[in-house]
Amino acid sequence: MKIVRFFVCPTWHRASFFFFYWFFPSLREFLMRWAALVQKRFYSMARPVSLTAEKFPGYHRSASFKKLDDNDVAFFQSIVGAQGTIRDSGGLEPYNTDWMNKFRGQASLVLMPRTTQQVSEILRYCNEQKLALVPQGGNTSLVGGSVPVFDEVILNMRRMNRIRSFDSVSGILTSDAGCILEVLDNWLAEKGYMMPLDLAAKGSCQIGGNIATNAGGLRLLRYGSLHGTVLGLEVVLPNGTVLNNMSTLRKDNTGFDLKQLFIGSEGTIGIITGVSILTPLRSKAVNVALLGLNSFDDVQEAFKHARLELSEILSAFEFWDSHSFQVYKRHFPHKDVMDKDYLFYILIETSGSNKRHDDEKLTDYLEQMMTNGIAQDGVVAQDQTQIKDLWGVRDGLTEALGKEPAVYKYDISIPVAKIWECTQDMRHHLQLGGVFGDEDSPVIDVVAYGHIGDGNVHLNIVTKDLDTRVSDLIEPYLFEWVAKHQGSISAEHGLGVAKNEFLGYSKTPEMIDLMKTMKHMLDPNGILNPYKYLPQT
Repeated sequence: MKIVRFFVCPTWHRASFFFFYWFFPSLREFLMRWAALVQKRFYSMARPVSLTAEKFPGYHRSASFKKLDDNDVAFFQSIVGAQGTIRDSGGLEPYNTDWMNKFRGQASLVLMPRTTQQVSEILRYCNEQKLALVPQGGNTSLVGGSVPVFDEVILNMRRMNRIRSFDSVSGILTSDAGCILEVLDNWLAEKGYMMPLDLAAKGSCQIGGNIATNAGGLRLLRYGSLHGTVLGLEVVLPNGTVLNNMSTLRKDNTGFDLKQLFIGSEGTIGIITGVSILTPLRSKAVNVALLGLNSFDDVQEAFKHARLELSEILSAFEFWDSHSFQVYKRHFPHKDVMDKDYLFYILIETSGSNKRHDDEKLTDYLEQMMTNGIAQDGVVAQDQTQIKDLWGVRDGLTEALGKEPAVYKYDISIPVAKIWECTQDMRHHLQLGGVFGDEDSPVIDVVAYGHIGDGNVHLNIVTKDLDTRVSDLIEPYLFEWVAKHQGSISAEHGLGVAKNEFLGYSKTPEMIDLMKTMKHMLDPNGILNPYKYLPQT
């Protein structure tokens, strides 16, 4: 087994940075405004993004919603102050546009509250005036869920970033919904704990948005979904009522478990303002290995053996194909760690409390993989820098694809055995449709990567530009394929405005009708994140 040495870059001392970040509010405000400026410059350099309303011509602005006027703005400013509002067109652009430059709204006002009470007053007023509103966290949605469709007011949560409490015995953390996931994880690291989820967007996404979209991520195999780790929520309903369910109890069998309604609801029935979440102890011994394989059958065999041989210490099992890896290497400097390229790569992480024990188990597993011909080559990280670099490839796939001219992104759940069949079928389907395979074809490539441990594949169709010939071939063909194999059209990215009309491929008419009934009951005026999540036609 080869050992690869990586160059170590100097970094700030983490503890010192987070001391100043949390205890000097003026520094926090400066950093947030600096980040917004950087984001603004990024969007100013990007090519113009078509309005979402133009891409989805079947949508029409609801006549029941009031148009924002100066009196409304004056009221909002009386609540959040001038520092809590953005109105100039340049400042609005990063909030109106998603990070992929695929969706763009037309909001003329961004509100940034600091407290739950301010959110309550804003929602009460919007409900009374019938002003539509879009809740927004880190704006890392992949389905257009966090930006307006028309001129809805944007309520951005980034100033609600306070850690409220932490119990070092139970590992229960309570915080505002606007805390950035990576900031929370690093803060917990100083106390020997970690967040139960990890995402490629962790440096930007917020915990409230993670919960509102029921984000899955890289640690789901070990720690489960947010439906299990979230213990309580503070939610503001559309009429301004504050639903205080900030429980820190592992067991509570009294009445309906109402928090579950809001996990994965994408801000359509309430805005999450506070979070109570169970955090696991940070493992003392972490190992990461990267293996090269020649077939998807070998990927499945490697996973079966990992569950058997590594069992209680297995914390992640990720895969990507060679096409994904080529996209990554086009955009990021990369030192090859294997002698040749392989059709598939798997990244295995183990986390435990006894390094000697874990090293022995991983070594035995890797020897079996090589001896039996399941894996052809591999590397094992020897320190934290190498661990970070190996994970950097997996985390960087999404960002690399975002640098391509255009990409159609799909996040589906299907039986593991069908993952590669689905990918190959899509390649064949696009070739038959005349859009893939030739030099002048609009489709550049079809790539796949994802979480083998939970049957979630990220299927990406890379194109020279957004092209209706391509999108018409993909949809609803892909969703029909997924439904035929008892899968889900959205494993972890949500529905937003990109998939809501296809919900029928994963849910029965009776289930959709019940969802609509619940939406109308909690948001009778339909002001929260309208035009999304549920079918509009």
